[in-house]
Amino acid sequence: MSALRIACIGAGPGGLYFAALMRQRNPFARITVWERNAADDTFGFGVVFSDETLQGVAESDRTVHERMANSFVTWDAIDVHYRGQVVTSGGHAFAAMGRHQLLAILQERCRELQVDLRFGTPAPDPAELSDYDVVVVADGARSGTRQRHAEQFGQRAEERHCKYIWFGTDLPLKSFKFFIAETEYGVCQAHAYPYSEDRSTFIIEMPEAVWRRYGSPGADGEPIGPEATADCERLFADALAGYRLFTNHSRWAAFTTITNERWHDGRTVLLGDAAHTAHFSIGSGTKLAMEDAAVLAQRLAGCADPLADVPAALDAYEQQRRPVVESLQRSARASLEWFEHPEQYVGQEPLQFAFNLLTRSRRVTYDNLRLRDPDFVAEVDAWFVGAEIRRGTVPEGTLPRPPMFLPYRLRGLELRNRVVVSSMDTYSAVDGLVGDFHLVHYGSRAQGGAGLVMTEMVCVSAEGRITPGCAGLYEPGHEAAWRRIVGFVRETGARMGVQLGHSGRKGSTRLMWDGIDEPLPDGNWPLLAPSPLPYLPHGQVPREMTRADMEVVRDQFVAAARAAERAGFDLLELHCGHGYLLSSFITPVANRRTDAYGGSLENRLRFPLEVFDAVRAVWPEERPMTVRISATDWVTGGLGGDDAVRVAEAFARHGADAIDVSTGQTTPDARPAYGRSYQTPFSDRIRNEVGVATLTVGAISSDDDVNSILLAGRADLCALGRPHLYDPYWTLHAAAERGVPEAVEWPIQLRAGSRKPPTGRR
Repeated sequence: MSALRIACIGAGPGGLYFAALMRQRNPFARITVWERNAADDTFGFGVVFSDETLQGVAESDRTVHERMANSFVTWDAIDVHYRGQVVTSGGHAFAAMGRHQLLAILQERCRELQVDLRFGTPAPDPAELSDYDVVVVADGARSGTRQRHAEQFGQRAEERHCKYIWFGTDLPLKSFKFFIAETEYGVCQAHAYPYSEDRSTFIIEMPEAVWRRYGSPGADGEPIGPEATADCERLFADALAGYRLFTNHSRWAAFTTITNERWHDGRTVLLGDAAHTAHFSIGSGTKLAMEDAAVLAQRLAGCADPLADVPAALDAYEQQRRPVVESLQRSARASLEWFEHPEQYVGQEPLQFAFNLLTRSRRVTYDNLRLRDPDFVAEVDAWFVGAEIRRGTVPEGTLPRPPMFLPYRLRGLELRNRVVVSSMDTYSAVDGLVGDFHLVHYGSRAQGGAGLVMTEMVCVSAEGRITPGCAGLYEPGHEAAWRRIVGFVRETGARMGVQLGHSGRKGSTRLMWDGIDEPLPDGNWPLLAPSPLPYLPHGQVPREMTRADMEVVRDQFVAAARAAERAGFDLLELHCGHGYLLSSFITPVANRRTDAYGGSLENRLRFPLEVFDAVRAVWPEERPMTVRISATDWVTGGLGGDDAVRVAEAFARHGADAIDVSTGQTTPDARPAYGRSYQTPFSDRIRNEVGVATLTVGAISSDDDVNSILLAGRADLCALGRPHLYDPYWTLHAAAERGVPEAVEWPIQLRAGSRKPPTGRR
């Protein structure tokens, strides 16, 4: 082992823990820690750890773990206080302790291991520490070191839309508690948990609009005084029950999500909040920092040649930790966005509200809660069935079961369950005509148990195709071919919906596997769009539509709808998403018109709504009609969440029975925030703000996801694409895996396979 010389900037838990572990793994390492504050200064109150983190501490440093354990308070329940009721969910194992106690333990451990601790001493810049082999930057989210070298690390800082403030309280809590307060200023909440027998952390959080109406003293970012503290006590008087709040440099702030493109430059490395932040509602920055520290110490321990080995060790540290951190940050983003819009959920009944809150990050799910607290999930399942019976979407007498297996009613359409085979282009038609491939493709998925099978986008004209392989409903033979497929699907007990669309500026392109969105090398047809803007820079320039063009296209949609009725489709969906013709009218990234069909969102919606009204007028009254939208363009200056609500409201006013909520694909410049069920928050917001039924789609990969989404009230139906490509019998298999084959109707020919074979048997 070499005598590595290590400088550590910041003596928070992450920096101290790293120094202690590094000295144990490499006793020859010389480690100096700089901290601008005094040794007994601390900010905040309690620190929370999960079982997983504590197991890692025990494996890395038994001494530190034992000393921490002597200070722990533990709990396994989360209580949600909402509208005068308390809903409790158990099985959540956590431990907490005072931050000052943790720092004292880590400082003591560093001194025992002869780490050079320099408190009250601002750290030099890394450039001034040339005598050191490694410089560890662990000085927190406001790291001056990282900010001075922001370009070097590729720093990004996103300030969020809530204000929060940390308090301590002498209220002795025995569990984690969420207090939801509906005040004269709006909805806000407190996150509270114990960190000793007689002390608790109490974090108050408000959406920015609520905070501005509240007008708290201390709004300038300075530490608040007694008057503002007393006013916060008034807001949460019921929760505090006469106990007091106390401060420790407490100030109102907006949470900032920190990311960095690079965590090191070969010698200087970021750790903990200096490298990344995750909202406090999902976990502790201390937890992440200590986990970073353990990996960094492990990777640096074997460095023999600082010049050759240190850069490789820092690469390995970043490669190991970055995926874990980014996954947690995605979940933290979902969690913090939930708390930015609590007003959309306060109409929910207490059990659903609590389930929704607990599953907000998508890391805690239906199955996860069922393992932790089966009685709680059973209670929510029973409530959900009762609520759906009252809404008229489920027949009287329906017994509780996982929500995905409950029937659903939309106008005169009755679905056997809430699983939808999402629209997926197959590019296998000939001149718009579907054939045997489509019969097998759609028929197998209908046999597989889904409640609703959606077609791919069915084009309303030859010129409205995306590719030469796209399906259509514009020639007499098309109708008969679809009637054959719809008839087979309905025989299985599933129902079938048609998605009508026009490619617009995204047309006349190659088949997906030959180059998605790439123009055809020959045989092109002319394109129409609201503005003469190609989708790709090298793509075909469409012709700007005249009023006469609009009337022709509107009538093509009407003719296709009449054909769809005769073919027997149960539901019609108007495709107003993904950058196709109607979508390109709605989004400002494609619509630059200056007439009555451009400019404001109301104007941009004018033609899509005209088409909707014309189609609804000829579509049978008892059959539902839905609209697929792109809720965000994922680009600056494009459509966003607020716009999506207005778009959904407009279609709902015109009679849309449900909104199929997707995102993006309106511009090649889009940068989606991919992740588990990443589009569901848009469905959630539209459903709860507009009051219209929604279908959600996008990275929903398991029946656990489906049940979590439905039970929380984020959507009414879940559409899955890739899972149904992988397994056409996805729904039947989900029922078998859950041990409830009776929840679905197996085709009589397949019924022998309705129970999962024992392990090891074929």
